[in-house]
Amino acid sequence: MATDLSLELLRVAEQAAIACAHTMGQGDRHGSDQAAVEAMRRTLDTVPIDGTIVIGEGERDEAPMLFIGEKVGLGASGVKGLPEVDIAVDPLEGTNLCALGTNDAIAVLAAASKGGMLHAPDLYMEKLVVGPRAKHAVSLDRSTKDNLKSIAKALDRDVDDLVIIVLDRPRHEKLISDIRSAGARIKLIGDGDLSASIAAAVDGSGIHAVMGTGGAPEGVLTAAAMRCLGGEILARLVIKKPEDEERCRKMGIEDVRRIYSAEDLAAGQNITFAATGVTDGALMKGVRFFGHGTRTSSIVMQNEPHQIRFIDTIHVTERGDDLRIRF
Repeated sequence: MATDLSLELLRVAEQAAIACAHTMGQGDRHGSDQAAVEAMRRTLDTVPIDGTIVIGEGERDEAPMLFIGEKVGLGASGVKGLPEVDIAVDPLEGTNLCALGTNDAIAVLAAASKGGMLHAPDLYMEKLVVGPRAKHAVSLDRSTKDNLKSIAKALDRDVDDLVIIVLDRPRHEKLISDIRSAGARIKLIGDGDLSASIAAAVDGSGIHAVMGTGGAPEGVLTAAAMRCLGGEILARLVIKKPEDEERCRKMGIEDVRRIYSAEDLAAGQNITFAATGVTDGALMKGVRFFGHGTRTSSIVMQNEPHQIRFIDTIHVTERGDDLRIRF
């Protein structure tokens, strides 16, 4: 993927965020997600790529669009000679967050050259996410206490200085107890472990790691972000029944107990990651509407060339003499 498509992919994330932001706080999580999916799919059709969805809204019989294997971009309409690109999407990470009007809902997609991202089944995945300074200090095979000690040492902190993000789920009861017993502090979140993972890889965010079990597709998107930010995700699929193992094998995964790193999940050498805030978060503000336009706050990252951009955009929808830009 030699062509720089970062601003094209940013446009896709922006349009998805704007669409679902119109539903923010209305209590309709399905409606919010549908608005984001439709806007993302519609905008992807205008991007000059021969794209294939590898992480999406589910299997074809479960999702009407952005399903795994769907062709997107101008290449899907017959345009030849375009770069072949694998696409991972989460049109609205945090459907409940958007529906309730709470923080950290984002629209996300990542792209890599063909074959550059793991085709992950829609299963749970055990995850540990840290920033660049702690990337070589952790292991999924260590105890929670030992990992926290290693993270603290890598960051030149005490364990009780650490803040760890954990999804507030019954399955994390023991993990939460172990973190607290070790002396670290916890920030429980209802949704949005992808945006939390990005924050964990950025100095000054106040977040030092993300721990726990979440969706495997979100793990691949997190890996794409970590490849650009220099952080690390360690992950292992959660296999609960024989059907889960069979599903993995159908997607080309033979070793279902393998521990994946960011480079395993997102192996491509040309990765682009774009996210736009829907509601306010630690790194991005939410979509704001005003008289003659809309304002979005986004992050766009690439690993080649290696750059991270925070982009504030005003989308002028109606020109007028009284257009006022607010900072």
